[in-house]
Amino acid sequence: MAIHNNPRSPLVNVMARAAEKAAKGLLRDFGEVEHLQVSRKGPSDFVSTADVNAQKIIYEELQKARPEFGFLMEEKGFDKPGEWRWIVDPLDGTTNFLHGVPLWSITIAAEHNGQVIAGIVFEPIRNEMFWAERGTGAFSNRQRLRVSGRTDLADCLATTGFPFKGSRKDATFFTQLENVAFNIAGIRRTGSAALDLAYTAAGRFDAYWEFGLHPWDCAAGSLLVSEAGGRVSPLHVGEIPHTSGALIATNPHIHDAFVAMVRKQKEAA
Repeated sequence: MAIHNNPRSPLVNVMARAAEKAAKGLLRDFGEVEHLQVSRKGPSDFVSTADVNAQKIIYEELQKARPEFGFLMEEKGFDKPGEWRWIVDPLDGTTNFLHGVPLWSITIAAEHNGQVIAGIVFEPIRNEMFWAERGTGAFSNRQRLRVSGRTDLADCLATTGFPFKGSRKDATFFTQLENVAFNIAGIRRTGSAALDLAYTAAGRFDAYWEFGLHPWDCAAGSLLVSEAGGRVSPLHVGEIPHTSGALIATNPHIHDAFVAMVRKQKEAA
C-alpha cells in the first residue's frame, strides 16, 4: 500500500475524533475485562458498561459537531429523522471484548438520503483507522487500501460470521459454508463484521459474506470495500446490502463466481 497525503475531510475527521475519544475508555476497560459489569440482552448478546459509555461519548461528540444529523445506533435505536444521519456501532465484537480477545472495533458511517457517503472502522488495539469517502478512495491511516488481486478461488481466504447460540441463522448457512469451504483456501471468523469488511478492503481477506447483520455492523465497511476497488452485492437480488443486512463483498476478480456460489446454496436450501 502506497503512502497517501490526501488529508481527511472534515466529515471523516469528526468521525475519527469521536472514535478515538471513545477508544480511550474501551482500552482501559479491556485491560480490566474481568471486572466489567455485564448484563444480558439476550442469548450470546451482551452489553457492558464499556459499550454504553463508548456510545455516550460518540453520541455527544457527533451531536456537538453536526447537530442537524440524526442517529441510528445499536444501543440507542433511531433518533431525529432527516436527510443526514450517523450510523454507529460503539463496540463491534462485544463478545470478543468481554472474553479478552483483541478483535473488536468502533465503526461509524455518515448517510445522506439513504446513501452511505463516508465511514470509518477503528481498531484501537492496533491503532488502525480505516476510512473511506465515496468517490475518493479507502485508506488505512495514511496508506491507500486496495482489495486483493487473487483470481483463483482455490487461493482465496474468506471470512464470515458463524451462527451462535440464540441467533436466527438457519441451516442455509451451513449449506453455504460447506460449499464455500471446499472451493477456497480457508475460512476465518473474526467476530467483528466491521473488521471483516475492513480487512477485505485491505486485501487481507479476499471475500466476506454474512446475513442477519444490522446497518451499524456493515455500513462503513461496505463503503471501504467499494472504495478500495472491491465489489459489494446483496445476498438477495434487488436489496440494498447495508440495509438488508445480508451481503457479499469480494475483490472484483472472484466476485461473480463467489456470489453465484453463495446464492446458489441460499436458493437450494
